[in-house]
Amino acid sequence: MDDWLHRAPAAFHQKRLFRLGLAANYGIDEDGVRAAMDRGVNLFFWTLRAGGLRSPLREALQQRRDRVAVVGVAQVGWFGWGVRRGAEKLLRELGTDHLDVYLLGWLGAGSAWTSATEREMLHLRESGKVRAIGVSIHDRPRAGGLAASSPLDLLMIRYNAAHPGAERDIFPHVRDRKPSVLAYTATAWRRLLKKPKGWDGPAMTAGDCYRFQLSNPNVDLALTGPKSRAEVEANLDALAKGPLTPEEEASMREFGRAVHG
Repeated sequence: MDDWLHRAPAAFHQKRLFRLGLAANYGIDEDGVRAAMDRGVNLFFWTLRAGGLRSPLREALQQRRDRVAVVGVAQVGWFGWGVRRGAEKLLRELGTDHLDVYLLGWLGAGSAWTSATEREMLHLRESGKVRAIGVSIHDRPRAGGLAASSPLDLLMIRYNAAHPGAERDIFPHVRDRKPSVLAYTATAWRRLLKKPKGWDGPAMTAGDCYRFQLSNPNVDLALTGPKSRAEVEANLDALAKGPLTPEEEASMREFGRAVHG
């Protein structure tokens, strides 16, 4: 079970991480963040919408930096100067001397992988201000190409029961070069939590969605964005069930196809 709940991905320099990371985009308060930390969550996704994550994370970074991992997102990802300034601003906000992973967010829509941004990302990695570099991306064929031949250490990708295309377009390339994979949109923006028209069985729970992601051997880590302590507790409880059984996986894939339409 420990192998199921923890992994030491290459992008994080083999730091031992709880496989479900926490994002605070949807309003979780400090009490919820601290509850997640108490249960072993030590990977955090830092954006401008940090909410209740700010104080607990700053404290954790000061007290146990070697056991906490932070993924920061470039706030201006179109130009080299924006990438550099974004990283420096994140470091000041968090009061730390390095980010574990620095991401160009939503590549192709919110940021660009150009010679200038690539050069600045590499410079930041070489300087030690960031330990690894990555992108979040929805363009699966392009992500597969970046996985196969780029200096990126991590890909943050959409992967869930309604959108399993990464299994075809990305994961074969990940196996070749082995950039780490962080999966998000587990619930397909909550669509997987509701029964589609004509579906007679139960809908998936959020916990089912995270188990689906993490049961794929190519997925190192997943992100959860709970609104409350109760939601994060339920998600963590679900992981205790372990990987999906073949029957569970088949059922969830069928449900995902129905949701996708």
